[in-house]
Amino acid sequence: MLQHAFKEWAVICHALAEGKQAIIVRKGGIEETGGAFAVEHTRFWLFPTYTHQQRDGVRAEALSYLETSERKRPPPGKVRLSHWCETAGVYHVRDQTLALLLAHLHFWSDETVIKRFAYREAGLFVLATRVYRAKTETILDDTPYYQGCKSWVELENPLPTEGSTPVLSDKDFRDVQLQLDRLLRPSALA
Repeated sequence: MLQHAFKEWAVICHALAEGKQAIIVRKGGIEETGGAFAVEHTRFWLFPTYTHQQRDGVRAEALSYLETSERKRPPPGKVRLSHWCETAGVYHVRDQTLALLLAHLHFWSDETVIKRFAYREAGLFVLATRVYRAKTETILDDTPYYQGCKSWVELENPLPTEGSTPVLSDKDFRDVQLQLDRLLRPSALA
């Protein structure tokens, strides 16, 4: 059972759900606790959002994922939770060149990476993220509590994870971790 969720652009949630990326790149929202992003949970539901999601925010090869996420958008006032994650490593990237070298592992455009990297204090967080498909999806009411520019939300009730299946094989996920370890130095999990 998991009760916490991580808000992310729907297009990125779709890419994670399809195994097209296994990392989350994060700067943090305006309403973050203490004004900065922190890895508050290492296991969490993906909470797809459409706020701030923009066509020019992703690379050209992600446009079909953007269109699919828009087509599969739940009715107004609803949120669909179907995948959850387990964080296997946390990296704080303080070199913009290194951040740009990760482009083959995610769908953000270079412009988005540069803009997010420079926002407030220079740097980005990268989470090596093992994604699991839940046995059943859950539709929630998108209450005012869930809205706003923040990364983490606590769900009203914990949701079951039993019977979930990993999106990537052990080998494919290990390959992503090795690529990250070659480029970045992991920090300890919170």
